[in-house]
Amino acid sequence: MDAQEIEALRRAALADLAAAADPDALEQARVAHLGRRSPLAAAQKELGALDADERRRVGALLNALKGDLTTAHAERRDELGAAALRERLEAERLDLTGPARRPRPGRPHLLTQVEHEIVDVFTGLGFRVAEGPEVESGRYNFDLLNIPPEHPARGTMDTIYVDETADVVLRTHTSPVQVRTMLTQEPPLAVVCPGRVYRADAVDATHSPVFTQVEGLLVAEGVSMAHLRGTLLAFARALFGDDREVRLRPSFFPFTEPSAEVDVSYASASGWLEILGAGMVDPAVLTACGIDPERYSGFAFGIGVERVAMLRHGVTDIRDLYDADARFLAAF
Repeated sequence: MDAQEIEALRRAALADLAAAADPDALEQARVAHLGRRSPLAAAQKELGALDADERRRVGALLNALKGDLTTAHAERRDELGAAALRERLEAERLDLTGPARRPRPGRPHLLTQVEHEIVDVFTGLGFRVAEGPEVESGRYNFDLLNIPPEHPARGTMDTIYVDETADVVLRTHTSPVQVRTMLTQEPPLAVVCPGRVYRADAVDATHSPVFTQVEGLLVAEGVSMAHLRGTLLAFARALFGDDREVRLRPSFFPFTEPSAEVDVSYASASGWLEILGAGMVDPAVLTACGIDPERYSGFAFGIGVERVAMLRHGVTDIRDLYDADARFLAAF
Protein backbone atom coordinates (compact mmCIF):
# COMPACT_ATOMS: atom_id res chain seq x y z
CA MET A 1 0.00 0.00 0.00
CA ASP A 2 1.54 3.32 -1.10
CA ALA A 3 1.16 6.78 0.43
CA GLN A 4 -1.73 7.78 -1.86
CA GLU A 5 -3.75 4.69 -0.89
CA ILE A 6 -3.08 5.33 2.78
CA GLU A 7 -4.20 8.96 2.39
CA ALA A 8 -7.37 7.85 0.59
CA LEU A 9 -8.05 5.39 3.42
CA ARG A 10 -7.56 8.21 5.94
CA ARG A 11 -10.03 10.53 4.23
CA ALA A 12 -12.70 7.81 3.93
CA ALA A 13 -12.32 6.74 7.56
CA LEU A 14 -12.36 10.29 8.94
CA ALA A 15 -15.46 11.06 6.88
CA ASP A 16 -17.29 7.96 8.22
CA LEU A 17 -16.32 8.74 11.81
CA ALA A 18 -17.42 12.37 11.48
CA ALA A 19 -20.73 11.34 9.88
CA ALA A 20 -21.71 8.94 12.70
CA ALA A 21 -24.92 10.38 14.14
CA ASP A 22 -25.21 8.16 17.23
CA PRO A 23 -23.09 5.76 19.32
CA ASP A 24 -24.19 2.71 17.31
CA ALA A 25 -23.17 4.28 13.99
CA LEU A 26 -19.86 5.40 15.50
CA GLU A 27 -19.13 1.88 16.69
CA GLN A 28 -19.84 0.52 13.20
CA ALA A 29 -17.40 3.06 11.71
CA ARG A 30 -14.75 2.14 14.29
CA VAL A 31 -15.06 -1.57 13.48
CA ALA A 32 -14.96 -0.86 9.74
CA HIS A 33 -11.76 1.24 9.92
CA LEU A 34 -9.97 0.11 13.07
CA GLY A 35 -11.24 -3.42 13.58
CA ARG A 36 -9.42 -6.71 12.95
CA ARG A 37 -10.92 -7.01 9.44
CA SER A 38 -10.43 -3.39 8.42
CA PRO A 39 -8.21 -2.32 5.45
CA LEU A 40 -5.78 -0.86 8.01
CA ALA A 41 -5.41 -4.21 9.76
CA ALA A 42 -4.95 -5.97 6.40
CA ALA A 43 -2.23 -3.51 5.39
CA GLN A 44 -0.40 -4.01 8.68
CA LYS A 45 -0.40 -7.78 8.09
CA GLU A 46 1.25 -7.26 4.65
CA LEU A 47 4.20 -5.35 6.12
CA GLY A 48 6.13 -8.61 6.59
CA ALA A 49 6.38 -9.09 2.81
CA LEU A 50 8.13 -5.75 2.28
CA ASP A 51 11.85 -5.11 2.44
CA ALA A 52 13.23 -3.42 5.52
CA ASP A 53 13.31 0.15 4.23
CA GLU A 54 9.86 -0.04 2.68
CA ARG A 55 8.49 -1.74 5.81
CA ARG A 56 9.75 1.12 7.98
CA ARG A 57 8.31 3.77 5.66
CA VAL A 58 4.88 2.15 5.20
CA GLY A 59 4.73 1.07 8.83
CA ALA A 60 5.24 4.64 10.00
CA LEU A 61 2.44 5.83 7.70
CA LEU A 62 0.07 3.12 8.95
CA ASN A 63 0.87 3.85 12.61
CA ALA A 64 0.20 7.54 12.02
CA LEU A 65 -3.08 6.61 10.32
CA LYS A 66 -4.12 4.41 13.23
CA GLY A 67 -3.29 7.18 15.70
CA ASP A 68 -5.27 9.76 13.74
CA LEU A 69 -8.29 7.47 13.44
CA THR A 70 -8.18 6.56 17.14
CA THR A 71 -8.07 10.25 18.08
CA ALA A 72 -10.90 11.06 15.66
CA HIS A 73 -13.01 8.25 17.12
CA ALA A 74 -12.47 9.45 20.70
CA GLU A 75 -13.32 13.04 19.79
CA ARG A 76 -16.52 12.01 17.98
CA ARG A 77 -17.50 9.78 20.93
CA ASP A 78 -17.08 12.73 23.30
CA GLU A 79 -19.09 14.98 20.99
CA LEU A 80 -21.96 12.51 20.84
CA GLY A 81 -21.86 12.04 24.61
CA ALA A 82 -21.97 15.78 25.21
CA ALA A 83 -24.84 16.15 22.76
CA ALA A 84 -26.79 13.36 24.49
CA LEU A 85 -26.21 15.01 27.87
CA ARG A 86 -27.42 18.36 26.58
CA GLU A 87 -30.52 16.72 25.15
CA ARG A 88 -31.21 14.94 28.44
CA LEU A 89 -30.72 18.09 30.47
CA GLU A 90 -33.07 19.96 28.19
CA ALA A 91 -35.70 17.23 28.48
CA GLU A 92 -35.40 17.13 32.27
CA ARG A 93 -35.31 20.87 32.75
CA LEU A 94 -37.25 22.07 35.77
CA ASP A 95 -39.32 25.19 35.62
CA LEU A 96 -38.10 26.93 38.75
CA THR A 97 -40.54 29.76 38.21
CA GLY A 98 -43.53 27.49 38.83
CA PRO A 99 -44.97 26.65 42.26
CA ALA A 100 -43.11 23.90 44.12
CA ARG A 101 -44.75 20.60 44.93
CA ARG A 102 -45.90 20.57 48.52
CA PRO A 103 -44.68 17.55 50.49
CA ARG A 104 -47.40 15.52 52.11
CA PRO A 105 -47.53 16.55 55.76
CA GLY A 106 -46.79 13.91 58.35
CA ARG A 107 -49.06 13.15 61.25
CA PRO A 108 -48.92 11.18 64.50
CA HIS A 109 -49.77 7.48 64.38
CA LEU A 110 -53.41 6.66 65.11
CA LEU A 111 -52.49 5.18 68.50
CA THR A 112 -50.54 8.31 69.40
CA GLN A 113 -53.48 10.48 68.37
CA VAL A 114 -55.91 8.51 70.53
CA GLU A 115 -53.50 8.35 73.48
CA HIS A 116 -53.04 12.12 73.35
CA GLU A 117 -56.81 12.65 73.20
CA ILE A 118 -57.33 10.44 76.26
CA VAL A 119 -54.56 12.15 78.21
CA ASP A 120 -55.90 15.59 77.21
CA VAL A 121 -59.31 14.73 78.65
CA PHE A 122 -57.88 13.81 82.03
CA THR A 123 -55.36 16.65 82.22
CA GLY A 124 -58.33 18.91 81.55
CA LEU A 125 -59.96 17.40 84.64
CA GLY A 126 -56.92 18.21 86.78
CA PHE A 127 -54.86 15.03 86.45
CA ARG A 128 -51.16 15.25 85.67
CA VAL A 129 -49.08 12.83 83.59
CA ALA A 130 -46.76 10.37 85.37
CA GLU A 131 -44.37 7.93 83.68
CA GLY A 132 -42.21 5.03 84.78
CA PRO A 133 -39.91 2.25 83.49
CA GLU A 134 -41.16 -0.49 81.21
CA VAL A 135 -38.85 -3.04 82.85
CA GLU A 136 -40.10 -3.49 86.39
CA SER A 137 -39.47 -5.55 89.50
CA GLY A 138 -42.14 -7.93 90.72
CA ARG A 139 -42.46 -5.77 93.84
CA TYR A 140 -43.86 -2.81 91.92
CA ASN A 141 -45.66 -4.82 89.23
CA PHE A 142 -47.32 -7.31 91.61
CA ASP A 143 -46.56 -7.23 95.34
CA LEU A 144 -47.54 -3.66 96.14
CA LEU A 145 -50.65 -4.07 94.00
CA ASN A 146 -52.01 -6.85 96.20
CA ILE A 147 -51.18 -9.59 93.66
CA PRO A 148 -49.86 -12.58 95.66
CA PRO A 149 -47.02 -14.86 94.47
CA GLU A 150 -49.43 -17.68 93.60
CA HIS A 151 -51.66 -15.48 91.43
CA PRO A 152 -52.01 -16.81 87.83
CA ALA A 153 -51.06 -13.39 86.41
CA ARG A 154 -47.53 -13.92 87.70
CA GLY A 155 -47.01 -17.10 85.66
CA THR A 156 -45.02 -17.20 82.44
CA MET A 157 -48.24 -17.93 80.55
CA ASP A 158 -49.26 -14.31 81.20
CA THR A 159 -46.11 -12.37 82.09
CA ILE A 160 -42.91 -11.85 80.09
CA TYR A 161 -39.95 -12.23 82.45
CA VAL A 162 -36.64 -10.47 81.78
CA ASP A 163 -35.05 -12.38 84.66
CA GLU A 164 -37.34 -14.87 86.37
CA THR A 165 -34.86 -15.60 89.16
CA ALA A 166 -34.55 -11.92 90.06
CA ASP A 167 -38.30 -11.38 89.50
CA VAL A 168 -37.76 -8.74 86.79
CA VAL A 169 -40.53 -8.41 84.21
CA LEU A 170 -41.74 -6.33 81.32
CA ARG A 171 -44.55 -4.45 83.03
CA THR A 172 -47.95 -5.99 82.44
CA HIS A 173 -49.79 -2.72 83.14
CA THR A 174 -48.88 0.87 83.98
CA SER A 175 -50.12 0.38 87.55
CA PRO A 176 -46.51 0.32 88.85
CA VAL A 177 -46.38 4.02 87.94
CA GLN A 178 -49.34 4.57 90.26
CA VAL A 179 -47.48 2.70 93.01
CA ARG A 180 -44.33 4.79 92.52
CA THR A 181 -46.46 7.94 92.71
CA MET A 182 -48.12 6.89 95.97
CA LEU A 183 -44.75 5.93 97.47
CA THR A 184 -43.15 9.30 96.70
CA GLN A 185 -45.99 11.82 97.01
CA GLU A 186 -48.47 12.77 99.66
CA PRO A 187 -52.21 12.87 98.90
CA PRO A 188 -54.15 14.49 97.41
CA LEU A 189 -52.83 13.24 94.09
CA ALA A 190 -54.32 12.65 90.64
CA VAL A 191 -52.25 11.15 87.82
CA VAL A 192 -52.69 9.45 84.48
CA CYS A 193 -50.03 6.96 83.41
CA PRO A 194 -49.76 6.34 79.65
CA GLY A 195 -47.33 3.85 78.14
CA ARG A 196 -46.55 0.52 76.52
CA VAL A 197 -47.27 -2.70 78.41
CA TYR A 198 -46.48 -6.33 77.66
CA ARG A 199 -48.31 -9.63 78.01
CA ALA A 200 -47.45 -13.15 76.86
CA ASP A 201 -50.38 -13.17 74.43
CA ALA A 202 -50.51 -14.85 71.03
CA VAL A 203 -51.07 -12.43 68.15
CA ASP A 204 -54.53 -12.45 66.59
CA ALA A 205 -57.15 -9.94 65.48
CA THR A 206 -57.83 -8.73 69.03
CA HIS A 207 -54.65 -9.55 70.97
CA SER A 208 -51.07 -8.32 70.85
CA PRO A 209 -48.13 -9.01 73.18
CA VAL A 210 -47.41 -5.28 73.13
CA PHE A 211 -50.16 -2.70 73.61
CA THR A 212 -50.80 0.72 75.12
CA GLN A 213 -52.57 1.69 78.31
CA VAL A 214 -53.60 4.89 79.99
CA GLU A 215 -54.23 4.22 83.66
CA GLY A 216 -55.50 6.80 86.12
CA LEU A 217 -55.34 7.24 89.88
CA LEU A 218 -56.96 9.72 92.26
CA VAL A 219 -56.33 9.59 96.01
CA ALA A 220 -57.74 12.17 98.40
CA GLU A 221 -60.09 12.48 101.35
CA GLY A 222 -63.70 11.45 100.72
CA VAL A 223 -63.26 9.92 97.25
CA SER A 224 -66.14 7.59 96.34
CA MET A 225 -67.52 5.51 93.48
CA ALA A 226 -69.65 8.52 92.58
CA HIS A 227 -66.48 10.48 91.80
CA LEU A 228 -65.21 7.58 89.71
CA ARG A 229 -68.44 7.33 87.74
CA GLY A 230 -68.55 11.09 87.12
CA THR A 231 -64.94 11.12 85.92
CA LEU A 232 -65.49 8.22 83.54
CA LEU A 233 -68.73 9.75 82.27
CA ALA A 234 -66.86 12.95 81.40
CA PHE A 235 -64.20 10.86 79.64
CA ALA A 236 -66.74 8.82 77.64
CA ARG A 237 -68.63 11.90 76.49
CA ALA A 238 -65.42 13.70 75.50
CA LEU A 239 -64.27 10.81 73.31
CA PHE A 240 -67.49 9.24 72.07
CA GLY A 241 -70.09 12.01 72.09
CA ASP A 242 -72.09 14.21 74.47
CA ASP A 243 -75.06 11.84 74.48
CA ARG A 244 -73.17 8.81 75.83
CA GLU A 245 -73.80 7.15 79.16
CA VAL A 246 -71.62 4.78 81.18
CA ARG A 247 -72.53 1.59 82.99
CA LEU A 248 -70.50 -0.05 85.78
CA ARG A 249 -70.76 -3.82 86.10
CA PRO A 250 -69.32 -5.66 89.14
CA SER A 251 -65.97 -7.31 88.49
CA PHE A 252 -62.76 -8.24 90.31
CA PHE A 253 -59.23 -6.84 90.20
CA PRO A 254 -56.71 -7.60 92.97
CA PHE A 255 -55.82 -3.94 93.51
CA THR A 256 -59.33 -2.42 93.60
CA GLU A 257 -62.33 -3.17 95.81
CA PRO A 258 -65.04 -2.82 94.73
CA SER A 259 -64.11 -3.28 91.06
CA ALA A 260 -66.12 -2.72 87.90
CA GLU A 261 -66.06 -3.23 84.16
CA VAL A 262 -67.13 0.01 82.49
CA ASP A 263 -69.36 0.10 79.41
CA VAL A 264 -70.27 3.06 77.25
CA SER A 265 -73.61 3.33 75.46
CA TYR A 266 -73.28 2.72 71.75
CA ALA A 267 -75.47 2.42 68.66
CA SER A 268 -75.20 -1.34 68.29
CA ALA A 269 -77.36 -4.39 68.76
CA SER A 270 -76.43 -4.70 72.45
CA GLY A 271 -76.39 -0.94 73.05
CA TRP A 272 -73.22 -1.11 75.21
CA LEU A 273 -69.50 -1.55 74.61
CA GLU A 274 -66.93 -2.39 77.28
CA ILE A 275 -64.10 0.16 77.26
CA LEU A 276 -62.15 -0.17 80.52
CA GLY A 277 -61.82 -1.56 84.02
CA ALA A 278 -61.93 0.51 87.21
CA GLY A 279 -62.61 0.49 90.92
CA MET A 280 -61.81 1.91 94.32
CA VAL A 281 -58.19 1.46 95.36
CA ASP A 282 -57.99 -1.50 97.78
CA PRO A 283 -57.11 -0.30 101.31
CA ALA A 284 -54.35 -2.95 101.35
CA VAL A 285 -52.69 -1.18 98.40
CA LEU A 286 -52.94 2.20 100.13
CA THR A 287 -51.42 0.71 103.28
CA ALA A 288 -48.57 -0.95 101.34
CA CYS A 289 -47.76 2.43 99.78
CA GLY A 290 -47.73 4.23 103.13
CA ILE A 291 -51.11 5.96 102.82
CA ASP A 292 -53.59 5.84 105.69
CA PRO A 293 -56.77 4.15 104.35
CA GLU A 294 -58.74 5.49 107.32
CA ARG A 295 -58.13 9.04 106.12
CA TYR A 296 -57.77 8.66 102.37
CA SER A 297 -59.57 6.75 99.65
CA GLY A 298 -59.11 6.68 95.92
CA PHE A 299 -60.12 5.25 92.59
CA ALA A 300 -58.14 3.81 89.70
CA PHE A 301 -58.94 2.91 86.11
CA GLY A 302 -57.19 1.38 83.13
CA ILE A 303 -57.98 2.16 79.49
CA GLY A 304 -56.71 0.13 76.50
CA VAL A 305 -55.74 2.68 73.86
CA GLU A 306 -55.93 0.12 71.05
CA ARG A 307 -59.49 -0.80 72.06
CA VAL A 308 -60.62 2.82 72.08
CA ALA A 309 -58.94 3.42 68.71
CA MET A 310 -60.58 0.35 67.19
CA LEU A 311 -64.03 1.28 68.55
CA ARG A 312 -63.84 4.91 67.44
CA HIS A 313 -62.42 4.30 63.97
CA GLY A 314 -63.92 0.96 62.98
CA VAL A 315 -60.62 -0.96 62.97
CA THR A 316 -61.37 -4.68 63.12
CA ASP A 317 -57.85 -6.13 63.38
CA ILE A 318 -55.38 -4.90 66.00
CA ARG A 319 -52.51 -5.98 63.75
CA ASP A 320 -53.36 -3.12 61.39
CA LEU A 321 -52.20 -0.74 64.12
CA TYR A 322 -48.70 -2.24 64.08
CA ASP A 323 -48.10 -3.29 60.45
CA ALA A 324 -46.93 0.19 59.31
CA ASP A 325 -48.96 -0.06 56.08
CA ALA A 326 -48.83 3.42 54.57
CA ARG A 327 -52.29 3.01 53.07
CA PHE A 328 -53.79 2.32 56.49
CA LEU A 329 -51.84 5.08 58.22
CA ALA A 330 -52.85 7.64 55.57
CA ALA A 331 -56.52 7.05 56.41
CA PHE A 332 -56.04 8.66 59.81
